[in-house]
Amino acid sequence: MPRENLNDLLVFFAVAQDRSFTRAAARLGVSQSALSHTIRGLEERMGVRLLSRTTRSMSPTDAGERLLQRVAPRLDEIERELAAVRDMGERPSGNIRITAIDYVLDTVVWPRLAPVLSRYPDVRVEFNMDYRLVDIAADRFDIGVRFGDQVDKDMVAVRLTPDVQQTIVAAPDYFKSHSLPTQVQDLARHNCIPMKLHGGGIYAWELLDGGRPVEVRIDGQVTFNGAFQMLNAALDGYGLAFLPEELTRLHIEAGRLVSVMAACCPKFPGLHAYYASQRHSSRALRLVIDALRMT
Repeated sequence: MPRENLNDLLVFFAVAQDRSFTRAAARLGVSQSALSHTIRGLEERMGVRLLSRTTRSMSPTDAGERLLQRVAPRLDEIERELAAVRDMGERPSGNIRITAIDYVLDTVVWPRLAPVLSRYPDVRVEFNMDYRLVDIAADRFDIGVRFGDQVDKDMVAVRLTPDVQQTIVAAPDYFKSHSLPTQVQDLARHNCIPMKLHGGGIYAWELLDGGRPVEVRIDGQVTFNGAFQMLNAALDGYGLAFLPEELTRLHIEAGRLVSVMAACCPKFPGLHAYYASQRHSSRALRLVIDALRMT
């Protein structure tokens, strides 16, 4: 294959890994029609169909799967070696992709990285806000940030925060027409603010009942898929929200929110930054990890 067609292979790998032209186009920053044109040209030059497309799904053919399994890892290895060579320069440089949930990016990741990145203009960072448990290797992220119990054992993990205290909160106005809940069973009589998960389900609140972990199914008038939106709804009096204390503390101290059922609220394992153990540890990656690390 001519060398200039390596970029077409990278496009194919993105589409095959995402199983979606839409997601791959968004990740690569190009149009779906451009991706489709590139894939068709690659298939014509190779003389074999690489993707099986229907109106509802897309998946690699046997030939496409062979490319994905045999060639993609080798290109990743070349990319790591090129990064190692670049790393021998005087200044850290390179692209780092990070995935984390929204409030963690705002309250932990960005405040720690911003001062460092201003000193290293050749280090470029792409931030992705996502609540699903991302496979960072498959989705080509360099770093993921999640709670400690959500990190796979084969990853290198670096602690960013102490354990995270959860809270159940609502606005004072909400309690003008609702009694204060004191135990898990009381939640069934309250308007709660659910979080919708990536797969479409509703997150069950992970609480303590007499010190015993329980998952509580809750319901409410408004549902969100982000912590900040849930916080705003609670502040506006739409019910009880289950949120990290870091998001609610200042509002509780100012009297804008009331904390209830403290004995039922657990601590979640602290936030960790994690990355693949086999990944080349470039200076840019080490720079970012050291900036995020809990001191």
